[in-house]
Order: sequence, then C-alpha cells, then structure tokens
Amino acid sequence: MSGANGGTGIMTEAGIDEMVALRKLGLFGGSFDPIHHGHLILAREALESLALDRVILIPSGISPHKLASPPAPAELRCEMVREAVRGEAGLDWDDCEIRRAGPSFAIDTVREMAVRYPEAKFHYFIGDDNLASLHTWKEIADLKSLVQFVVLTRGRAILETGWPVISRPVEISSTEIRNRIARGLSVRYLIPESTCEIISKHRLYRND
Repeated sequence: MSGANGGTGIMTEAGIDEMVALRKLGLFGGSFDPIHHGHLILAREALESLALDRVILIPSGISPHKLASPPAPAELRCEMVREAVRGEAGLDWDDCEIRRAGPSFAIDTVREMAVRYPEAKFHYFIGDDNLASLHTWKEIADLKSLVQFVVLTRGRAILETGWPVISRPVEISSTEIRNRIARGLSVRYLIPESTCEIISKHRLYRND
C-alpha cells in the first residue's frame, strides 16, 4: 500500500539504487483530513527551495496531538493523499504510520525511514503552530539529532528558530474544508479533484 517503498516487501535492484540515490528526503506528516492545495503548495515549495530529492507525505494513524477529535478513516485519508500526489514528480506518500498500532510519533517514523534510507539526510516538516509544543514531543532530543526541522508557515511571522522556513501565504485549512462540506458549500479550487471525488463517494465530513 505504501508509495515510498512500493509495498512489496521485496528489495529489488532498482529499490537498492533508489536508497542510495535519495540523499535529501523531506518528511511531511499530518492528519491530511483532508489533504488540500495548501499542503501541496508547501510540499512543492520545500522540495524546490531546499533542493530535496523527494518529499514523502505521511498520513498519521492516530495523531498524539489530536486525540480528542478522531479524523476520517485512515485508509481513506491515505487514498486521498495517494491520489493527490499521483504523477507529481518529487512527491510521494507512505502509510507507515497507519500500519503502526497506537499514536503516531515522529521519532518512530524517522527511525523507520532511517532503516529504509540509511544514507539519507532527513528534513522533518512542522507547522508553525507546533513550535510552542515541540518540546513536549516524544524523545525530542533524539529527534533533533536525527533530522533537520523545517518550519512551514502560511505567511505568518514566527519566532527565530535557526531552522529553514518555507512560507507561502495560502489561507486554506482542513478545518475550513470540513466545515464547508458540512454546510453544503463548494470546496472546488481548495482541494484536488481526486480528493473531492473520494469525499463525495464516501460522504465524508457531512452532518447527515
């Protein structure tokens, strides 16, 4: 099911070559509930600005920061992400967090990726709204030693962290999209067409 590793469990010669070739990987975790154009714009901007070999979008299974508000089913969020990045050069997806039991912690994901891509340098994306609570993340000292954090912001001013900042003034949020769908309003131009089709097919985010 995973896009980044092919999901076969068999390491082919091409797979080994890829592990060597991918030196700079961006890891973009999140609920993606649903994924929208703001996510994709920031992913593309980071890919190009930081000269990354690939950005991997990783839907969370159970976000430890959103335990009070369960998202749409993980399988459907993965499907939305998979279809949103289909054919997008440099963008990929991975389902490692929904395959793990329990809350999805960044440190566990990074360690798994480090096994798959032992030669890679990891750039871990965090939203500017996570900065204040970053010190509470599981094994944060170890995480800082394993990754280069990259701060994503939608044009807001943030405190100096010493980490790269990717900023684009895109005012789109998953909360806004869910609320618009619940009210029967259009979300065209906010999300990829494939995402819209999956939401419609499975009647996600509706109040009925």
